[in-house]
Amino acid sequence: MNPSSTAVTRQTFDEVMVPVFAPAAFIPVRGEGSRVWDTEGREYIDFAGGIAVTGLGHAHPALLQVLQEQGGQLWHIGNGYTNLPVLRLARQLEALSFAERAFFANSGAEANEAALKLARRVGFERHGVHKTGIVSFAQSFHGRTFLTVSVGGQPKYSEGFGPVPADLLHVPYNDIAAARAAIGPNTCAVIVEPVQGEGGVIPAEPAFLQALRDACDAHEALLIFDEVQTGVGRTGHFYAYQESGVTPDILTTAKALGNGFPIGAMLTTAALAQHFKVGVHGTTYGGNPLAAAIASKVVELVSEPALLEGVRQRSEVVRAHLARLDARFGVFRQIRGKGLLIGSELNERFKGRAKEVLTAAAQEGLMLLMAGPDVLRFAPSLIIPLADLDEGFARLERTLARVVASVAAEAGAAQPKG
Repeated sequence: MNPSSTAVTRQTFDEVMVPVFAPAAFIPVRGEGSRVWDTEGREYIDFAGGIAVTGLGHAHPALLQVLQEQGGQLWHIGNGYTNLPVLRLARQLEALSFAERAFFANSGAEANEAALKLARRVGFERHGVHKTGIVSFAQSFHGRTFLTVSVGGQPKYSEGFGPVPADLLHVPYNDIAAARAAIGPNTCAVIVEPVQGEGGVIPAEPAFLQALRDACDAHEALLIFDEVQTGVGRTGHFYAYQESGVTPDILTTAKALGNGFPIGAMLTTAALAQHFKVGVHGTTYGGNPLAAAIASKVVELVSEPALLEGVRQRSEVVRAHLARLDARFGVFRQIRGKGLLIGSELNERFKGRAKEVLTAAAQEGLMLLMAGPDVLRFAPSLIIPLADLDEGFARLERTLARVVASVAAEAGAAQPKG
């Protein structure tokens, strides 16, 4: 059977897919820059970026060239061998960060799994069997493997799968006193997002990150920064830790690293990397030459100072648009975030309606994200044209007008008849 001749629609998803997702009513089929077209030929402005992934937009010509060139040479060889693109990529990432060693995987979850395993291995080999404690934070998100989803601070994602791994402790985010109380002699690692993404786009306070660094140093624990969502230019710095003044022991990165081609990485120091000896950890696809070649070009482009400055400038444009819309409609309780990872929390009147806003936005030709039921999340391309930003917010303005009218109609219908 010719796959292209098989008729499929949005309903096909419900008939053939395991129902762990609830995708939108339309099916995107083509993207260029910050615009996407669906099966009906309808155009959308993309403010979602594939969940902060397509930092250079869709079908970037330089990435297409690399895909074609490397695709014609070598896709996969397995880790019984090395390859040139992955070695070049490791050099680039180490030159741009504190790191001296890299381990490549296929996703952020796998990068975090490697980081947590390394931390426990270091604790075991340096201190003994007692040093296994992992501290993370409420509402954090670190992936969907069983270890990472258990370490994440959202119990709804780990419930129903049996006993969670032992020695995991969750404390409130940005709570210095609680963190200091939780980190002790049995702690092997603290894992934190510099900006909580799925948890509501909440930036860490600089003093909080410094307190984590100090407590880890005092108890010989490792500090892990999960930069899966904040990394590769998203905050206006190549990695968010570079603005914080706090350097982690391990950093994880994925999402925008491949601009949509699956790749993740764990970055660390040479001394810590020595605790992962041959055979202790591994992967089949991680660091394959096709993914590494694409990521190498992404890193080259995103690390340019002019591009990062452009992210910071666009961030101000986005915030100005959101402030203008809030002045008109009065829908937001708070606008927060870093760079082009911005969350707008809906106020009490619109609480729980983020999904409704996303559905209405799609009808207006705009792709958006949520970060929980009360937060609209914006993660557009790092190089989105200003004209596309303006058009996208014009569509959001029409979206909010519809939602506000709907809420007002509901309130009117609920009023007792006099």
